[in-house]
Amino acid sequence: MRRCEALAAVSESRDYIERTYLSDSHKRANAIVEGWIAEAKAEHWQDAVGNVWGRLPSQDADSKTLILGSHLDTIVDAGKYDGILGVLMAVELLHLLRSQRIALPFNIDVVGFCDEEGVRFGATLLGSYAIADRWKDDWLDLTDVNGVSIAEAMTSFGLDSTKVSDAAIPRENLAGYLEVHIEQGPVLDRANLPVGVVTAIAGARRFNFVIEGESGHAGTVPMEMRKDALVGACLCVQEVEKAANLYDVVATVGDINCHPGAVNVVPGNVQFSLDIRSARDKTRDAAFAWLTDRFDSILNSRDLAMSWQEIHKAPSVACSSKWQRTLEKSIADCNLEVLSLPSGAGHDAMAMENITPLGMLFVRCKDGISHHPAESIMVQDVEVAMEVLMTAIIDYALGTEEV
Repeated sequence: MRRCEALAAVSESRDYIERTYLSDSHKRANAIVEGWIAEAKAEHWQDAVGNVWGRLPSQDADSKTLILGSHLDTIVDAGKYDGILGVLMAVELLHLLRSQRIALPFNIDVVGFCDEEGVRFGATLLGSYAIADRWKDDWLDLTDVNGVSIAEAMTSFGLDSTKVSDAAIPRENLAGYLEVHIEQGPVLDRANLPVGVVTAIAGARRFNFVIEGESGHAGTVPMEMRKDALVGACLCVQEVEKAANLYDVVATVGDINCHPGAVNVVPGNVQFSLDIRSARDKTRDAAFAWLTDRFDSILNSRDLAMSWQEIHKAPSVACSSKWQRTLEKSIADCNLEVLSLPSGAGHDAMAMENITPLGMLFVRCKDGISHHPAESIMVQDVEVAMEVLMTAIIDYALGTEEV
């Protein structure tokens, strides 16, 4: 917990936590975490895209590797624990394994991923996608608000953008991936439980909608003759909540813009966003199809036109059944109630699923608040999570046939 506080001070801003990809604060955070890994007398390094690593090697040189970690980057005006907690718990695990002289039949690698949030360049999961050999070459051309490209930022950071592929890890070298993360939701808090087992990570789709009507003078166009795009948009937005309840998904309109945006003009153009998620892709897609049918019906009745564009699509990802059972047993062995739940937020684990079985353990956060300075966790919950993590790693080692 003291280390979480120390990393919170590593920021691009004096007023809030901001640590983005290839920034000076990214470099400083990596150096600090490497130092903590070194204190565990573990190997440590930075890879070709800026992920920071530590390793406690197995006695068998041909062993596979179990990776534990999360991300060190943040949003702007962030909390202290999103991502960071998972990295530092993995670092602490290295210390515990070393101090207790526990030998495992696989290497333990700790990773602090460099860019899960995608704040600076707009593309998310860059660090984990590189590990999973899913990096796209055109990402090097992405630019930040100052026009600096990823390739240029890598050079300034001390990386070689032509060697990004060196970060990839062959799947045959891996035994699994395990991530501890704050829940970012209220389920554990309401259940009064310190930890929970993640079953799946929800797949998300995001859209931009445009509704076209006809602008006109607010005082002279009769109500029955108006083509008010904003009224049409409001009626559509109401349907979003209905779809979410009907299909048991989560759906959000988080951004809306009205043109021309004048107090005395009937709105002629409205744009709004839609984010829709579910751990079941088919259910999510059925909800979206129902929504667009309702939108069409509403807007046609008001003589309004609609167009939309999909701007993001990520499939849901299931956690491995073996990891789920291992974590469930570990929690039960700690005399705690076992609660399993899906993750509505995205995580680096989504990228890692492509190359190795994954597991996730959630830690309770107060009121489910995340991506906010009010992010809060309890020391005793972290203690429980460490015990569960340690027990799970040992149980996994005993039951891992392929290692």
